[in-house]
Amino acid sequence: MQKNGPIALIFHGLVVTFVLAPLVVICLVAFTPENTLSIPTTSFSLRWFREIFVHPDFVASFANSLWLATLSATISVALAVPAALAIDRYDFPGRDALNGLFLSPLIIPHLVLGVAFLRLFALIGATGSFGWLVASHVVVITPYVMRLVMAALSGLDRSAEKAAMTLGASHWTVFRRVTAPMILPGITGGWLLAFINSFDELTMSIFVTSPQTVTLPVRMYMYATESIDPMMAAVSALMIALTAAAMLVLDRAFGLDKILVGQK
Repeated sequence: MQKNGPIALIFHGLVVTFVLAPLVVICLVAFTPENTLSIPTTSFSLRWFREIFVHPDFVASFANSLWLATLSATISVALAVPAALAIDRYDFPGRDALNGLFLSPLIIPHLVLGVAFLRLFALIGATGSFGWLVASHVVVITPYVMRLVMAALSGLDRSAEKAAMTLGASHWTVFRRVTAPMILPGITGGWLLAFINSFDELTMSIFVTSPQTVTLPVRMYMYATESIDPMMAAVSALMIALTAAAMLVLDRAFGLDKILVGQK
């Protein structure tokens, strides 16, 4: 195995430092006892974490984001798994077009999608509906599920499926008892990435939320336009912790290398 030289190691270290430094600073500022954005030098305080729960708007927005991300990710999996199976295993007219349709949100700016959804919802009278907010998030996050499920299917050994069908199992039984467990890491990883992207979505959500369906990132943006204090750092630290915990659980359960890179 070829090892990285000192220059490559230094470069990688600088990249990692550049990526992690802002996150570390935000987490440190979240524990400041002061009223301004400053790194604590004398003592650490949970003051600004307590402030989050004093504001009912933030608690309600967190609940909205959690419910929205859970629904959106689940619906995305329900759409992406059969679509990935069809695209991976069958040759039919429009196959490439269907694949491009599912993956197209990856190349469309979320600002453009937000304006488009805003106009569409205004035309059909669905402005402010939580259901249509879920639908817009499903469009944005489904490509993440598609990519991971298709990656899992591409490396799947179908001999077990053929053996099950030879023994008389139906297509549904084969999928439920053989295929689904074998691609479960891709499905789980896709759901989790979809959940994280939906939970963190801001640019598009600004255009399609209503006062009753404001998500946590939108609430943070609205609060930041009025005042900047360490409570924003505390909310950000909680979101970082939530994302890190989700990735840790995924790594312990399946292994991130297996899900994201495709290593056996």
